Amino acid sequence: MNQAALIGIGVFQVLLLLLMAPLYSGFSRVIRAKMHSRKGPPVLQNYLDLIKLMKRQEVVSQQAGWIFRLTPLVSMACMLVAALMIPLLAIQSPAGSAGDLIVLIYLFALPRFFFALAGLDTGSTFASIGVRRELLISALVEPVMLLVAIVMALIAGSSNLDIISREVASGQFPLSMAFWLGMISFGFATYVEMGRLPLDVGEAEQELQEGPLAEYSGPSLAVMKWAIYLKQLVLVAIFFALFLPYGAMTGLTVLGFLAAMVAFLLKALAFYFIVGVLENSMARVRFMKAPSVTWLALGAAVLSFVFYLANV
Repeated sequence: MNQAALIGIGVFQVLLLLLMAPLYSGFSRVIRAKMHSRKGPPVLQNYLDLIKLMKRQEVVSQQAGWIFRLTPLVSMACMLVAALMIPLLAIQSPAGSAGDLIVLIYLFALPRFFFALAGLDTGSTFASIGVRRELLISALVEPVMLLVAIVMALIAGSSNLDIISREVASGQFPLSMAFWLGMISFGFATYVEMGRLPLDVGEAEQELQEGPLAEYSGPSLAVMKWAIYLKQLVLVAIFFALFLPYGAMTGLTVLGFLAAMVAFLLKALAFYFIVGVLENSMARVRFMKAPSVTWLALGAAVLSFVFYLANV
């Protein structure tokens, strides 16, 4: 597949993820409402909210500096670059050798760093409490994702997401205990990063989850929320590219392109449905008890690395 075609596919998949992210987040809200036996918001509610925020006046705190103003753009830009690097519709990464798994992990860490600084930049007590909570979750979840990424890179002999996806899709990748445990760990980390119970509530605008967003308003808040929706869907796409890359194109054809797009949309729909069911089957816990929940995922990731060393 030539580079020009890959770039075109990459631009399309970025737009696809950007436009579909609010829809999938809205779908998860509908699942939650149905399981609670209530009507809930319409599936397109997130789009309506974003449009409403775009039309509102933006109010900025006098204490806010350039970091506060830059954070929405950094968050959105990092997620767009990450979306471009994933071998989603084609088995090859549109970014080529730049589609490195370790780079992707850092692309998720950079917006969180700015997110934390923006919460502290305004001097808001509520935002600073939310920042501490955000950093606690990141300290528990990001090592899991990084360790699984290292294991997958060691098994494939490369940290390039392109190579890992092709080997898994071709059946050459050894489906060992290290692979299955890594899949479980990464899936759990994705679940937590999507802001789900027992640690988060998806609509916790007035709680600690979205505390760092307390000082944002208008278009800046819309961009931040859209970046969060996109982050969730990009994480799901990375999970599929690592462990379930089936359905992606191996050659450039119109039928293959349509089939790849439909396959991803259906897989994402199934993932969000499973997440919605799991989320509404458990009670919420205090976020200070997060280590007692996430240590299972970390333990599975460590076992995955041990099984790789033991060649099991």
